[in-house]
Amino acid sequence: QLQLVESGGGLVQAGGSLRLSCAASGGTFSTYGLGWFRQAPGKDREIVAGISRNGGEANYADSVKGRFTISRDNAKNTVYLQMNNLKPEDTAVYFCAGKWYSTIYYWRGPYNFWGQGTQVTVSS
Repeated sequence: QLQLVESGGGLVQAGGSLRLSCAASGGTFSTYGLGWFRQAPGKDREIVAGISRNGGEANYADSVKGRFTISRDNAKNTVYLQMNNLKPEDTAVYFCAGKWYSTIYYWRGPYNFWGQGTQVTVSS
């Protein structure tokens, strides 16, 4: 079982940056695709970005393309989300998630393992 713990959330002004981290344990990290999701108050959870198990494939939601970057360090069992040029509409709880896959990585889901989330608030 993969356990995931997010960190790095906080309050930032519009135009600022934050870097989220998600530390994993309990599984062979390099065999999992990893995603970042977010959920704003009153809205459904949505995919933000996903990265394949070797980091060779990264995908993004249209709303964050060019501003967010997902990366992973398999030696440290950690996945990151660098968020630049943040906007008030990026305010949400951000979750990391993991999924094992055999050959094709469907980055939009479904995912089997979830962290508890970290709050990101962007003020205008």
